[in-house]
Amino acid sequence: MHTRLLVTSAGSGASGNLMRSLRAGTPSLTIVGCHDDQFILKNSQADRNYLVPSSSQPAWGRALRRIVDAERIDLVIPTSDGDVAALSRARARLGDRVFLPRATTVDLCGDKYRLTERLRTHRVGAPVTYEVTDLRRIERIFERLGRPSRVWCRVRAGAGSRGAIPVASPEHARSWITYWRDMRGVSPTAFTLSEYLPGRDFGGQSLWKDGRLVLVKTYERLSYLGSGSQPSEVSAVGALTKTVCEPRVADTCVRAVRAVDKRASGVFAVDLKEDSEGVPRVTEINAGRFTSGTNLLDLTGKHNMTAVYLQLARGEAVGLHEEYEGTEHYYMLRDIDAVPRLFHADEFFDGVEDARSQGPGEGRQPERSDRP
Repeated sequence: MHTRLLVTSAGSGASGNLMRSLRAGTPSLTIVGCHDDQFILKNSQADRNYLVPSSSQPAWGRALRRIVDAERIDLVIPTSDGDVAALSRARARLGDRVFLPRATTVDLCGDKYRLTERLRTHRVGAPVTYEVTDLRRIERIFERLGRPSRVWCRVRAGAGSRGAIPVASPEHARSWITYWRDMRGVSPTAFTLSEYLPGRDFGGQSLWKDGRLVLVKTYERLSYLGSGSQPSEVSAVGALTKTVCEPRVADTCVRAVRAVDKRASGVFAVDLKEDSEGVPRVTEINAGRFTSGTNLLDLTGKHNMTAVYLQLARGEAVGLHEEYEGTEHYYMLRDIDAVPRLFHADEFFDGVEDARSQGPGEGRQPERSDRP
């Protein structure tokens, strides 16, 4: 069955990775791209491209409807949180051309503080978090957190670790929030302070249909793009990630999605970090879009998640039920201006000699390490 897709924010790294996964899993495709930036759009890998208004404008939905009609689009797939929110608002105009979680779910997951409150209410692991209501009350939040040596400060909405930084004192937090208020126009009430999670950094991506879990996969971030220029030293985008078999992580992801939507449909990308005792805690849920590094999960293992997603969106039977595919030992490398590369652990040092202590030609293959 030939399928015609419209992918938003075409030309971005996330859209390029999504298109690679889609074409690998479903060869009979026509992909149309759209973006509001003509220069980014020029980098699109789609078969055809359209310049559209910003997704923050009502005209965006009308433009998408015109593209859907002109190109006979079967499904619109968003690639950013902003696009998910805009597409959710425009779903009445697009009808069955979207496969998204419910609007209330998209709204809930877009607010990290409300999300954390929901998860903790349902006994799903999430960091203790307080909203900043007044700069003068930050000391009180530190007291409620037990005055730890580190507290996590971040903006409660947005992607890419926006406004995120570890702080050691109320003065640190107040200065950071004041900077964002004065230089970036972000209100102090947009920030939260939460317990710092020092452990491993995981992600889980799952597919759902009418409240039924179809497929879930997990991975771990080992290093980050742009970490040297990030005050937090971490990023939402992994430079080196690997597939992992971590049933406890998968279970937490599944419980988190069920806590936010008992009738979940579509794709959910969950971020987690371990606390000081090694327990995974949910820090974020991107409802309605694939993770930007979805290639690692789509191009390894038995099932390409984007292909299963298309089948579910078309109402086809997929023969999967609550399947956890814990594939191990596959890595993905990402860098600026480079196409992501996937390797199995056994291939990682093919063609590489260790010349750190011996001359060229006298070395041996380096020993494998899970850490960069």
